[in-house]
Amino acid sequence: MAQSNDIYGMLDLMDRPGFCVRDQKIVKVNPSAELRMLTPGEDIAPLLHTGHTEYGEFTGGCLYLTLKIADQIWGASVTRMGDTDVFLLEQEEDQTELRAMALAALELREPLTSVMTIADDLLPAAAAQVSSEAVEKVARLNRGLYQMLRIIFNMSDANRYAAAAAPTETRNVCALLEDTFNSAGELIKQAGLNFRFTNYPQSVFCLADKEKLERAVLNILSNAIKFTPAGGTIDAKLTKKGNLLVLTVQDSGDGVAESLKGNIFNRFCRIPTIEDGRFGIGLGMVLIRSAAAQHGGTVLVDQPEGQGVRVTMTIAIRENKQSIVRSPLLRVDYAGGRNHQLIELSDSLPATAFDCGKSN
Repeated sequence: MAQSNDIYGMLDLMDRPGFCVRDQKIVKVNPSAELRMLTPGEDIAPLLHTGHTEYGEFTGGCLYLTLKIADQIWGASVTRMGDTDVFLLEQEEDQTELRAMALAALELREPLTSVMTIADDLLPAAAAQVSSEAVEKVARLNRGLYQMLRIIFNMSDANRYAAAAAPTETRNVCALLEDTFNSAGELIKQAGLNFRFTNYPQSVFCLADKEKLERAVLNILSNAIKFTPAGGTIDAKLTKKGNLLVLTVQDSGDGVAESLKGNIFNRFCRIPTIEDGRFGIGLGMVLIRSAAAQHGGTVLVDQPEGQGVRVTMTIAIRENKQSIVRSPLLRVDYAGGRNHQLIELSDSLPATAFDCGKSN
């Protein structure tokens, strides 16, 4: 009872809408959640928009799912504390700040594109004519440009992803993910890590957005690489469970700090320590959770047996009954034709991966 009172007191101090669930019923709401017409005694099941199966099997970690409250869809993080599940909803202010970031990114995108166009012409020539030391400096410069490009893309696209509708194209998700992991796997090895991907043995066609799934997977891998020491292992596996595809990415790193376990999804801008360069501004997690939600799934971050971090993303197997063929939509490549893997993994790869002969 004392623990419940502590949780309730913590919840009341939060500006973010939040509530507690025990035995599938809401037992406590904070003032901000009351404004969203949530009340104690209400069943949680009818509110779940995505995550019915995943929440039913939830035992720990931090789970991101979506709720439908008063005909509005809300993203929510779920953390288990004892016998109580604490739900924290996204805030409207988050979307306002994401839009402001997108506007800033538009201003930055044009000058950076100009710089990279010039670098595309100058860097290969410089690397070919000077010493190995200078070649290394050119690679480091190239990596820095890709890192800036990734930041700008994330700033400009996080809000677009969060507001996007469900995908309308039918794709072979197993083939899509295999291509992504095979391309990324060669780069992961350059980071001094062991990597293995086990695909589901049969093709699965469902409604899917190639760009969003690819970027979600690469951002999951980027985090795994950054927090896994050299010589460590990253294991990825795709399985099928009922009407869900289940992708798990498990690393052998240090795990999640206790202070962050309940806060993984709650803010898109967080810097736990200034000195730790592995932490970014959290926009990658916005892309991951948005992609999962739009594909009818969830994201779970946990530590099985206290070893490393495991990220589990689910994808609902939803079909377009009219056709199983990908519609021939003409899309503009968000990366302008540049290597997607190098962009999304730029924060976690060594400079050698950005040798001018490899980075196009």
